[in-house]
Amino acid sequence: MLIRDIERGLDPWRMLREVEREFNRLYREFDQLFGQYGEVAEAAYPRVNLMSNAEKAVVQVELPGVNPDEIDITAHEDTITIRGTRKPLELKEKERYHLKERFEGDFTRTVNLPFRAELEGIKARYQKGILTIEVPRAEKDKPKKITIEAEK
Repeated sequence: MLIRDIERGLDPWRMLREVEREFNRLYREFDQLFGQYGEVAEAAYPRVNLMSNAEKAVVQVELPGVNPDEIDITAHEDTITIRGTRKPLELKEKERYHLKERFEGDFTRTVNLPFRAELEGIKARYQKGILTIEVPRAEKDKPKKITIEAEK
């Protein structure tokens, strides 16, 4: 059956990507329910918003206090991965923490896009602690308008 699907031009990895998207959705829902308890909340760092229209997707990533030189962005087909390091703040002499909730250390966050990306057109900017990544939709993934021929 898989051979027949490949011969018809179907993507054999599509089902795997769909399963991965579903697991990511379940993870996000789990995090929304239980994220305030310990390590699960840290696992969802950094926080991300994803918006899209017919032409592009916009990924906004909260990274306050992170040096832009410490951020690495990679893209592959329909995913964007953000990696980086949030360095700990240096305590002054005789200072100690009474409460410490901010995440520190290495992080990785992969975002599944709602379509395939035009990799050459991706742009990123960092402003006031927010990383914004604009991802144009691949031409082959854009909906095509079909004209109707009618007899007169």
